[in-house]
Amino acid sequence: MGKPTGFKEFTRELPGKKTVEERLQDYKEFIKSFPEEKLINQAARCMDCGIPFCHSGCPLGNLIPDWNDMVYRENWAEAARRLHATNNFPEFTGRICPAPCEEACVLGINEPPVTIENIEYSIIEYAFDHGMILPQPPKQRTGRKVAVIGSGPAGLAAAQQLNRAGHNVTVYERSDKIGGLLRYGIPDFKLEKWIVDRRINQMTKEGVVFETGVHVGVNFSVERLEVFDAIVLAGGSTIPRDLSIPGREMNGIHFAMDFLTQQNRKNSGLDLGETQIKAKNKRVIVIGGGDTGSDCVGTANRQGAKSVLNFELFSKPSPDRPANQPWPYFPVRLKNTSSHEEGCQREWSIMTKEFIGNHGKLEKLKTVSVAFDPKKGMVEVPGSEKEWPVDLVLLALGFLGPAKEGMIAQLEIELDERGNVKSNAQYRTSKEKIFTTGDMRRGQSLVVWAISEGREVAYHVDQFLMGSSLLPRKGDVDLPRI
Repeated sequence: MGKPTGFKEFTRELPGKKTVEERLQDYKEFIKSFPEEKLINQAARCMDCGIPFCHSGCPLGNLIPDWNDMVYRENWAEAARRLHATNNFPEFTGRICPAPCEEACVLGINEPPVTIENIEYSIIEYAFDHGMILPQPPKQRTGRKVAVIGSGPAGLAAAQQLNRAGHNVTVYERSDKIGGLLRYGIPDFKLEKWIVDRRINQMTKEGVVFETGVHVGVNFSVERLEVFDAIVLAGGSTIPRDLSIPGREMNGIHFAMDFLTQQNRKNSGLDLGETQIKAKNKRVIVIGGGDTGSDCVGTANRQGAKSVLNFELFSKPSPDRPANQPWPYFPVRLKNTSSHEEGCQREWSIMTKEFIGNHGKLEKLKTVSVAFDPKKGMVEVPGSEKEWPVDLVLLALGFLGPAKEGMIAQLEIELDERGNVKSNAQYRTSKEKIFTTGDMRRGQSLVVWAISEGREVAYHVDQFLMGSSLLPRKGDVDLPRI
């Protein structure tokens, strides 16, 4: 490495943020710029480990020490090339990945880990700003046609890889714009949509064909897919987990993704009128303590909620690494997101029992505290019942798998025991020439896993079509042009 003693000389430092008051005024990203000198110092903290565990911590197998070294040496073009060797979309993961690589950083055993995610973000933005990211169309075409159903991160990664292998790729998206979860699931304050458009523009110039408003199995017959030599199902995990308790039918109770999608659509210029779910001047309770719940908190505060509560069924994690999850495993620990900073009361070990109201209008909800019993599991704490005044409830309880009606049913695809599309080690489904990837295959997961899955399925599809494949897999050292 460029500076072997860097981890002794420099402490961990991240860019600042706009104040809470400033960032609640709009839906734009709020991370401040970071001086290049400071970024170089952060890259210098990388230790040149004998075994870089950050590689295994990252689902993509990113060449993290390599591009840290290039940043330290101010060789930005080579840093960007090595970054793209394993990741099609570092501008996404550099913003919204929970950074399991940092939890696996060797320095993190007894010191704050290297700021890997911020360095990744800085490399890709430098590369875009300096014209390094250009379309890379294939030198020749194979004549094979591939359909990718779904344009989330898994579908986009698969499409770009297969197109660069020379196949003619068409991506079908049921929504009005390309991007899937990236477009309408993730709030703009975490990922502004011009960033998605920037990459879609590159892929279009490379030859990928995008078709929107195409809901396969609904307004687009599955028989029309027969013209393709291979099909990749990348429709995601879209069925939200519900809360079937008394009063669920009342007005004012909504799924989190409906709330988030509507705000993203409004941000894109669509007038939703009175159909929009609004938090302004309301007492909001978000049920579910994960990232989607956090996104609801941030969005509700930007809409002008009167108050925001966040309920979590499980007990409050420790801010430190638990003893039963030693380094380099990704631990369950307390996570305070930027949305929590913006105004939110968090309640742990709490279960919602009933929604209460009059004439169909939600007014309160009833909860009970819970505790974990080693023999009985989750049990209610006697005498802990409580009622909470509320005007709007957002259910952020995760997802149960892909929608079965329509495409999956009509293709007669076999499902696994969890209700996801079943596949073998080569990502092939029970039907000839049909593959699957991302959340539709593995269940609800992270964007970084979706990109990894998209790259993997592309390798297997290419191998199926051509008998062999030169596309890289995780662990391969491939240094492409950028």
